[in-house]
Amino acid sequence: MKDRILATIGHLPLVLILSLSASQAEARGPNVVLIFVDDQGYGDLGCYGGKGAPTPNLDKLAAQGRRFTNFHVPQPVCSASRAGLLTGCYPSRVGIQGALRADSRVGLAESEVTIAEMLRAGGYDTGMAGKWHLGRPTRFLPTHQGFDEYLGLPYSNDMWPGNPQLKQKDYPRLPLIEGDAVIDPEVTPEDQPTLTSRYTERAVAFLDRHKGSDRPFFFYLAHSMPHVPLHTSPAFHGKSGLGPYADVQMELDWSVGQVMVALERNGQADDTLLIYTSDNGPWLNYGDHGGSSGPLREGKGTCWEGGIRIPFIARWPGKLPAGTVSDDFLVTIDLAPTLAGLAGARLPEHPIDGLDVWPLLSGQPGATNPHDAYVFYYGKNELQAITSGDGRWKLQLPHTYQTLAGRPPGRDGKPARYEPKAIAAPELYDLKADPGETRDLAAANPDVVRHLLDLAERARVDLGDSLMDRVGNGLRPAGEEPAPAR
Repeated sequence: MKDRILATIGHLPLVLILSLSASQAEARGPNVVLIFVDDQGYGDLGCYGGKGAPTPNLDKLAAQGRRFTNFHVPQPVCSASRAGLLTGCYPSRVGIQGALRADSRVGLAESEVTIAEMLRAGGYDTGMAGKWHLGRPTRFLPTHQGFDEYLGLPYSNDMWPGNPQLKQKDYPRLPLIEGDAVIDPEVTPEDQPTLTSRYTERAVAFLDRHKGSDRPFFFYLAHSMPHVPLHTSPAFHGKSGLGPYADVQMELDWSVGQVMVALERNGQADDTLLIYTSDNGPWLNYGDHGGSSGPLREGKGTCWEGGIRIPFIARWPGKLPAGTVSDDFLVTIDLAPTLAGLAGARLPEHPIDGLDVWPLLSGQPGATNPHDAYVFYYGKNELQAITSGDGRWKLQLPHTYQTLAGRPPGRDGKPARYEPKAIAAPELYDLKADPGETRDLAAANPDVVRHLLDLAERARVDLGDSLMDRVGNGLRPAGEEPAPAR
């Protein structure tokens, strides 16, 4: 009896308080660190068969976690891909198309709900470092979309005035943002070698500050590399002996290692879901300054697998089976609802397209993809491809795409010219047997083609399709900054 009559705090017995604390700890969602690199191809990493720079930290992450060979982005380009990742929506639904220009007056509407907003409402501390690219800093910033803190660039790192590779010569200067304020009005190519290390240091500082915290956290580390122009810190310049792209890969790998060391040092590793992935496939016309899509067809800017299938590695000790590989077909729009589910956070009231796929991510026996299909848009809301939910069948719809057509790519940071190529009739590929999309099976599988065309028509009703002059009834407008008064 004496053992049960314990001291009390306030009016609650300590036994009850300890029981409540244990229950709360069990209910607490995981910490989440999401590392999102720019333009890294499926064939770049050693654990995906790449032959480039050594990436021991990413190899270690794959050995300790779960590697996915069939993960995709909803659009093969910067801004749209980021909008899909953060909102759980097809980019078309939220009005973000392609890569926003630095002088664009549209951005992600503040009425859209990001992963950061979902998790922060569920009790998380949130932070970000790196590339935003979802609107100009005069109106659209991460701190307006759920992030407690931010350090980074609002655009791609090539969007500096006078870049000879860009047609727009009158871009505003490329600023470095801290929170809501400009701390460096112009990040020049000479400044860019510091970016990877600065972003990494900010992520590590965030983790260090949350050592022992009773609140879970979400940190989004969105590196500017390996998007051209390529830059590394002096410590990695020439280190690979394989050229600038491999040097950049080594520094990104170092960054992953720094995050892993910090999580271990702070006792956070076992409670953290650590994810590494990319925003789209490689920019192939840059040649030795671009990445590799490995066995996949084409690259960035196309809805062939080389443009939309990306490396994806996740680690959560005890929750994700270590050293395993999954070939389940998934898309980054599923991450927001999945993370919200793990955190016990509420989804937004407006429609989103992603679904909770934790059973597939965690390798639960018998788990199946809950989607009937995934659709892939590019250009100005062009519906270019659709896959069955299980990822076996992919239908390339009639459209025009960019290709090098067998010609040599560029060198030394100067791109080669793409040429357009048209798909005249729907082409069907069995991605399980032919991930390189080399054999059109449409003629032999008319029922599959018909089924996917029916699902594509359903998508057009909801999201539209500019190739058919269709406007979807489920679209929401992007945010828009008023034009300056004249």
